[in-house]
Amino acid sequence: MDWNRSETLALAAPACNICLGLGLRTGRHGATHPCNCVLRAIFRACFDRFRESVRREKYISRVTLDPLPGKDRRGSWGRKDEEFAADFCLVSKRTLTEAEHRIFRYHFLLGADWKQCCARLGMDRGNFFHAVYRIEQKLGRVFRELEPYSLFPVDDYFHGPPKDVSSCLVQKENVVPIRKLGAPPARQVRTGGCAEPMLSRQGGLGAQRVSVPDQRTA
Repeated sequence: MDWNRSETLALAAPACNICLGLGLRTGRHGATHPCNCVLRAIFRACFDRFRESVRREKYISRVTLDPLPGKDRRGSWGRKDEEFAADFCLVSKRTLTEAEHRIFRYHFLLGADWKQCCARLGMDRGNFFHAVYRIEQKLGRVFRELEPYSLFPVDDYFHGPPKDVSSCLVQKENVVPIRKLGAPPARQVRTGGCAEPMLSRQGGLGAQRVSVPDQRTA
């Protein structure tokens, strides 16, 4: 996606020394990138909506019918609060490293303060808060650039229009089976004391019956 000033201006910190409250910073070759204060604001907005979703009583949760694109105009039933909470946790787990996810789980999901996290993880205060800022910046960018349905803006996630999304499962044609289909196994027919397997031989007129003496009566 393309970051523009109309999107970052409302999220930027007015006292930021990097973007000067505009939300964009100039990188190499004149390219513009979102400021870190904008990315942290996006994460905090999604995190606030996540806490609201998990703290809400279960009987307050609503089931919504979302229309699906296509000629049939079918719909899909879902629970938006539970889906947003699940997407928030799963996207964070896929994006962060193992060390970053431990900090994310202790501080944001379990609600431990910096003293408890530092004692649990063996970190000092400065390194802990620097790691928290990096986590917020990384997840803020991913929450906004996620396709096809991004977690931010939050209103678009809950009340946005449906998008024309096709399935990622591609059907392949002319699939070669792993195991070759051969002749069916012999079927034994017991008549009295003899076992007579029905063997189908190629080149003959139908199946030929071969009598094999039973081992129990031999």
